[in-house]
This record gives sequence, structure tokens and C-alpha cells, in this order.
Amino acid sequence: MRLFHILRSIWIWTAGAALILLWTPLLFAIRLFDRDPRRLRTGRWFRRLGRALARVNPWRIRIVGLENLRPDHVYVIVSNHQSLADIPVLSHLRIDTKWLAKAELFRMPLVGWMLRMAGDVPVERSDRGKSARALMQCGQYLRRQCSVVFFPEGSRSPDGQVRPFAEGPFMLAIREQVPILPLVVEGSGNALPKHSWVFGPRQDIHLQVLPEVAVAGWETRQSAALRDAVRGKIVDELCRLRGAPPHDPVAAD
Repeated sequence: MRLFHILRSIWIWTAGAALILLWTPLLFAIRLFDRDPRRLRTGRWFRRLGRALARVNPWRIRIVGLENLRPDHVYVIVSNHQSLADIPVLSHLRIDTKWLAKAELFRMPLVGWMLRMAGDVPVERSDRGKSARALMQCGQYLRRQCSVVFFPEGSRSPDGQVRPFAEGPFMLAIREQVPILPLVVEGSGNALPKHSWVFGPRQDIHLQVLPEVAVAGWETRQSAALRDAVRGKIVDELCRLRGAPPHDPVAAD
């Protein structure tokens, strides 16, 4: 069985690399004719790559709660983060978005080029000044009626538990008076475990869109409380999906 998983993983990585090689010149051509300063058309085609990558994987993706997503609205979208598989899974949401992603990804050939063409936002989390500028750029997108996606844990969870959230996205939502749309991903950690290139067995991945959280009445000095409230909703839903009683070991620590 281990050999089967290794051979299948080699095929998946090879198919994914081929898709990326084919998609890069395609996205470049689309970007040339995309005159919108928000690069919406380029972004839409880049997310299509995510959906294509999901199809070459042995995943069954189930999306619930789409009635909570209004495509004509602007959101600060926040999600827990279990795996690299989260990115193609979230790409199934049909909404114009930009993503805040770690700067290392933008330095990669092909993938990094496409991130820049799509107008996504790099962040150097170790540099507070550059992090602040990245949030300012996200704020500009929100004011131009384009949602922004954040993984507020900052990196993938090693054990499936929801790690502490950064405060920046929630402060930004209050400042720009944009509602927060929480997402819950479950199952992607087993699909592609952290620190491993071998894909797991055929996997059900659940994406739950929770009701939006309004920020009217909140002040920026309350951003930590808003962060904890939204994180609590994600943790509670994750426990429900797992059939476990509400419990947050990180908060207990």
C-alpha cells in the first residue's frame, strides 16, 4: 500500500507540474489584455488552475453553506489552514479574491510569477513594516470591491488543531468596515500531510462556509476580541464536523 501511495503521488506531482507549465503562458496572455487594475479576469483564471489541480487528486470535495456567500459582496475571508491542499479547495469558491500569501511563494518560478500576475499580496511575516504594508495593499483591494483571503494561523497546522490567529485581518476588517466570512476546512491535513510529499489515501475534504460576521459597532482596539470570537466559531464548527464536543486545546494552553 505504501508503494501504491508513492507511485500515485509521483503521478499527481507530475500532472500538477504539467498543469502549471501549461497555465503560466496562458495566464500571461490573459494578463496582457486584463486592463482592470484589480486584475479580476487574471485572478479568476488563476483560481481555475486551483480547481484543475484538485481534479487530478483523489479528493472528494464537499462544499456546504454556499448560501452564506454573496458573490456581489466584499469580505475579509479567513480560514483555518491544514495543508497545501487548502489552496485548490478554497479556489472552488466562485468569488473574486486576492490572497495574502507568504513571500517565499512569490519567489518560486512559475507559481510565483502567476501569483504576481494575479495581483496577490506577498507578506514577510518576520518584518513588521512589510507586513503592515501588505495589509495596506489588502485594504486597497477591499476599497476597490475585491475580497481578500487570509490564513490567520500564518502556517499550516501540524496536528489539525486551529493555531492562534494573527490580529491583522480583523483589524483590517474593522478599519474598512468589511464583514468577515469564516471558512472551515477539514480533511485536507490527511490529504497532504505537512512535511510530506506523499499524498494520503482517497480523502473526503469538507469546506464549510459559515455565516458572515458583521463588524459594525466594533472599534479597532477591539480587534483581538473579534479575532477570538471568529476563531471560536471556526473551532466549534470543526469540532462539530469531527463529532467531538467543543474543545480548544490551544486556548486552554
